[in-house]
Amino acid sequence: MAQGHVETTEYDVVVLGAGPVGENVADRVRAAGLSCAVVESELIGGECSYWACMPSKALLRPVIARSDARKVPGLSAVVQGPLDAAAVLANRDAFTSHWKDDGQAAWLDGIGVRIYRGHGSLDGTRRVKVRGPEGERHVLAARHAVAVCTGTRAALPDLPGLTGARAWTSREATSAQSVPGRLIVVGGGVVATEMATAWQALGAQVTLLVRGSGLLPKMEPFCGELVAQALREAGADVRAGTSVASVSRSGDTVTVTLDDGSTLEADELLIATGRAPRTDDIGLESVGITPGRYLDVDESCRVVGSDWLYAVGDANGRALLTHQGKYQARIAGAAIVARAQGVPLLETDRWGAHAATADHDAVTQVVFTDPEVASVGPSLAEVERSGRKVRAVDYDMGSVAGASLYAEGYRGKARMLVDPDREVVIGVTFAGPGAGELIQAAAIAVAGEVPVDRLWHAVPAYPTISEVWLRLLETYRG
Repeated sequence: MAQGHVETTEYDVVVLGAGPVGENVADRVRAAGLSCAVVESELIGGECSYWACMPSKALLRPVIARSDARKVPGLSAVVQGPLDAAAVLANRDAFTSHWKDDGQAAWLDGIGVRIYRGHGSLDGTRRVKVRGPEGERHVLAARHAVAVCTGTRAALPDLPGLTGARAWTSREATSAQSVPGRLIVVGGGVVATEMATAWQALGAQVTLLVRGSGLLPKMEPFCGELVAQALREAGADVRAGTSVASVSRSGDTVTVTLDDGSTLEADELLIATGRAPRTDDIGLESVGITPGRYLDVDESCRVVGSDWLYAVGDANGRALLTHQGKYQARIAGAAIVARAQGVPLLETDRWGAHAATADHDAVTQVVFTDPEVASVGPSLAEVERSGRKVRAVDYDMGSVAGASLYAEGYRGKARMLVDPDREVVIGVTFAGPGAGELIQAAAIAVAGEVPVDRLWHAVPAYPTISEVWLRLLETYRG
């Protein structure tokens, strides 16, 4: 395309970023008949499809299945050998479509969404400029809304020597084509614990360095304790209260110097110390917003102070989880459509059709470690810091008949948080084998604000792990 005048193409909605969040915004507005274009500089399907949720869970599923099988009498003896690492990696590659996005691009095309490949950035009110991979240029105008769905990237610390150390981020950790002999993981959150679990089971010798006092610090303390215990039993070296002073690489060996002056060597180093918003180069300055920050939004995910700009998913920093971002996309899509149709008053009250209330009160999360950890709502510490009244009820999940059948020597714990004034459940955490499949029932209880007296009538089937609900309610009633 010539580098002179560029014609402007109009759409009702323009979406920056075609990950799961951007795809869902586009789907919702197209379903209501609005025209839509999406701009993507990488793969359609985004981080989740190629470097996060899907590949990491493909790596972890055989790890967890083998661990569970080893706890079942009559089966344990035949699953004591190593995993077939090559088969696991090949299955991971299949789940990422070998890092090709033809299928997802075809889906967007099939619902009538125009895809622009290249880097998109705001160019003033309701305008987006796109520079394609070969320098081609486009200018897009949005009649109703522009949605920023650009997600996050790995946040790397200012650590001496890190630039030349060729360290892994979450992307390399989920897409590596071979198992490293030795892997050092820096961090104690979800990425760190999941990748430590996966690569240790696949044959790497993992050393996990945690600056804080334990793993999974944003969850209930017993979660990190159970995961750390399992990692150590699997052969990993888990060190809490440990800080890294510097790193260096010489050939195939990376050296990590700790704050006490001691050193560790490994073949690969994974830095898993958080995420940062991808908002630094999308033209926010052209609309008076400081680049590089999470965007402040209202309950409908519309940027505060704007009547046309939305930030959905990780870009707004509300809940950095794919499923929460897709939930926001459904809310924001409905709000965009309603405003485009001239609806005079949106339902932005708590739990309204145009309010992402679950981002505050019912965020669900599963950590696919061994054991699994699952939660919905706040932790006990979060509630106590807010000054709200709360009653916490704990129960040993291994004491439930279904758990003892599920795995010999089942180790797990459940915590239920109840608002004593309203008598409703406001948070639940499960840590133990199979915990991930328990959390949706808890999400319904929390989001539905189901009274404890009514939950008493939700009878769990016997003998299942879900019977932990009855035990929690019995303990609460006394």
